[in-house]
Amino acid sequence: MNIKKITIGFWFTATLLSFNSIAAKVFDNEKEIQFKSGEQSVLAYEGSIQVLENRNDKNSRTIPLTYVRFPATGNTKGSPIVYLSGGPGGSGISTAQYANFRFPLFMALREFGDVIALDQRGTGKSRIVPRCESKQSLSVNERLSELQVTKIYRIAAKECVEFWDKEGVDVLGYTTLQSAHDLNDLRKHFQAKKLTLWGISYGTHLALSSLKVMKNQIDKMILASAEGLNQTVKLPARTDAYFKRLQQAINQQPKAKSAYPDVIGLMKRVHRKLEENPITLTIANKKGELVEFLFQKSHMQGIASAMISDPHRYVSMLLQIYSGIDNGVTSMLPSVVERAGLMDTKINFDIMSFAMDVASGVTNERLALIDQQAPSSLLGKMLNFPMPHLNKVISNLDLGDDFRTTPKSDVPTLLLTGTLDGRTYMQSQYEATAGLSNLTKVTIRNAGHNLFMVSPKVTETIKTFLSNKPIEAKEIEFSLPPFVK
Repeated sequence: MNIKKITIGFWFTATLLSFNSIAAKVFDNEKEIQFKSGEQSVLAYEGSIQVLENRNDKNSRTIPLTYVRFPATGNTKGSPIVYLSGGPGGSGISTAQYANFRFPLFMALREFGDVIALDQRGTGKSRIVPRCESKQSLSVNERLSELQVTKIYRIAAKECVEFWDKEGVDVLGYTTLQSAHDLNDLRKHFQAKKLTLWGISYGTHLALSSLKVMKNQIDKMILASAEGLNQTVKLPARTDAYFKRLQQAINQQPKAKSAYPDVIGLMKRVHRKLEENPITLTIANKKGELVEFLFQKSHMQGIASAMISDPHRYVSMLLQIYSGIDNGVTSMLPSVVERAGLMDTKINFDIMSFAMDVASGVTNERLALIDQQAPSSLLGKMLNFPMPHLNKVISNLDLGDDFRTTPKSDVPTLLLTGTLDGRTYMQSQYEATAGLSNLTKVTIRNAGHNLFMVSPKVTETIKTFLSNKPIEAKEIEFSLPPFVK
């Protein structure tokens, strides 16, 4: 008998079994699934944990936190990488399902550790709270002032809190601070010393809050289109500055420059026109009945706010809408009104997107600055509607100014910023991350808010960062879309 051969064979078999058991590790409450994204399918694990709805209430019920885990593929398995979706209200699992959106990036990052598509509390598969439809509605054929709209929305908000209370829901649990504690519970579930947080927009707001809750349990952070803890409500003057940058981009294209030589002037003319003489449209409602709709300045400002985040998506269409109204052409407006949901007059809320913003709130100092800037600005207070209109509408929900202070940390952080981001502006992002001493900034020229997949170089930059290698190229160029076709 060859004892040495048997020993080596046993060692090899035991090592192989050990390797396979590590590779196939399944955590509590997980099940193996085939995760589909378009025509692609990949093995993954769907799981959940139970977290307290409100950790400040010793009698709080528990709610589910659902995720999909894509196992690591690399030889060196680092900290679990948790994707934090924007919104607030976005689903991480749904984001991963978009084949040509972010799914390839989820797959690419598996080289560095398990990648987690998380549905934050109250979103996607973690959502157990019903949507609230209030009794309040906005008139479609009367002039409405900002004061009137604010009053109606605040009444609707209080109605919805009463509705949720009857459903056994604790609204005070739906805050970014509670979600940050959720991430720590998720870390424990994965038996991990640390997490790597990968977020965009509101997801970065949550990541920055987590620095205060998980001081020593965050490995790295990848932040794109960052939103600071006191930036839930954007400064109107910075939105105006965005349109100046947009004009500079337009001027690079002779045909577009000829069509739109003065975008800010165009917008001001249209807003003035709508303020003086709102446009009466005839539109079919859900019942098929023709009703009159009074298209006002606030409607145009709201539509613009929703369309400026990415220059390559809706900006060219927005310019056409403004140009049409400026030239007396309104044929496109009925479809614009319907797509914007302006015919749905009943005010309704999802608890997560509603409560998270109200809880994060705004300091009195910043609100005073917003009130000062809004009247003369292009979009006023519409960029984050219905905030600040609902500021402190619910007693004890606001997290206070201590929450809104800029976090300080030496956690290695990568910040990706688009020069034509129409929602979170470059200067604001740098202010939001000013307390991070181990920060690498990478600028994506001509990119907007959703910048992850605009260039393969963005993915390569993230991979370089996760590899603990220095990032040499601090700028990435993205081609401008044609603003006039």
